[in-house]
Amino acid sequence: MDDTHTAAATRLAGGTPLTSAIDTSDATAWTGLDLAVRELARFRPSPPPDHARATGRRFRWRWDALLPSLSPSRRGPEEPEPDEPEPEEPEPEEPELPLALCHPDGRIREAALRRAAGLPAPTLRPLLPLVAIRCADWAEPVREPARDLLRAALPGVGPDTIVVLTAVVLRITARRYGEAARTMVEAALREAPGPVLDALLTDGDRAVRRLAYRIAVERRHFSPERFAAAAAADPDGVVQDICADGAVAGVGPETGDEVLLPLLRSPYSRVRAAGVTALRRAGRPGEAEGFLADRSPMVRACARYVLRQYGTETAPLYRALCGGGSVPPAAPLGLAECGAHEDAALLWDLTEHPHPGVRAHAVAGLRLLDATDGARLLPLLDDPAPGVVRETVTALVPWTDRLPRAELSARLGTEHPRHVRVGAFRLLVAHGGPELREIAWSLIDDAEPKLRANSRAMLRS
Repeated sequence: MDDTHTAAATRLAGGTPLTSAIDTSDATAWTGLDLAVRELARFRPSPPPDHARATGRRFRWRWDALLPSLSPSRRGPEEPEPDEPEPEEPEPEEPELPLALCHPDGRIREAALRRAAGLPAPTLRPLLPLVAIRCADWAEPVREPARDLLRAALPGVGPDTIVVLTAVVLRITARRYGEAARTMVEAALREAPGPVLDALLTDGDRAVRRLAYRIAVERRHFSPERFAAAAAADPDGVVQDICADGAVAGVGPETGDEVLLPLLRSPYSRVRAAGVTALRRAGRPGEAEGFLADRSPMVRACARYVLRQYGTETAPLYRALCGGGSVPPAAPLGLAECGAHEDAALLWDLTEHPHPGVRAHAVAGLRLLDATDGARLLPLLDDPAPGVVRETVTALVPWTDRLPRAELSARLGTEHPRHVRVGAFRLLVAHGGPELREIAWSLIDDAEPKLRANSRAMLRS
């Protein structure tokens, strides 16, 4: 149990108001408080009674009562005699009701919910996260009143409360009885005023934003332009997909750049892919040609799909890109993704291109076309660009039994760049053999951390 939550529960038991005892805007603080109070009451019973002894008040229920009750009493620990009249029950002090809502005894939790149901809406609202937690309670006499109370309170919840309440509900959804609270919150959000939903869309909790944007798309809460802007800007991949779907749903032949441009210019590949696919619905397939050499495989595939839907073969376009004066870095790999084995000759020429990105993608394309040749690729292990060497090593791994071990071992020398040494060692490990342990012993104190760590790991295995 987190010491922060334990301290919060102890402060609450000592009489500190709820808003001062915990950070009421943090969903984790609410679920942590629920656990901490139960743990304190069960295993460390001293903190909660401290406040009771100091004030002369305590939560109790008569042993012969038909139903438990939340009865703050001015009496001591002894039960009153049967013929004594029951003292008038004052209202619980502010920290007592949150404690009772988290108590390990289900009778006290049930009684606390009855108390909460009688509170005015402004007084009840700060307690709604705990009421939501009780909606997933294992005890049916507790969770059913909690659900009734939450259902009645949700229509009046404002933007400030709905954010933390939704976050708490999403955290308890995985519990055995937690789905009911989520269903109620989702139903309330579908009917909620715009400002209530807007408050969730800017929250820092990803799960909250995901739910809010799903409902916003269902309600068509924003225009396609607004959804496109959100998809292009939000860092969360799930939100990007949701908002991109909302934007693309509004794309048609009359759609202008205000929807498509934010998607097509997004730094996130999944958003660009959605924008490229939307070009088909917008009747603008020609613009997909500009994304054939995108750095993302997903975007390239979407561009090829759009062009093929309008009868355009993409392999000739890639050949033109690879044979031109200025070759886009990803064009060789795009050619391999849709080309034929005969295109390998063009890719071999590009392994000598001055741009390292073109060389690296050319090697990757050769591997994709299954057109690699160990003898021709071996000199690329000395390429000055680390990306080219990485792709070359990946392509050479199936050829390790035919590579000259002496040439690989020579590249382990400290006169070679780091990426060359690391690549050579990877190929030697893939080759195996009795000499490998001797090579590893020579590198266990090497100045290069990766070589040192890999050598030691291999010797331990």
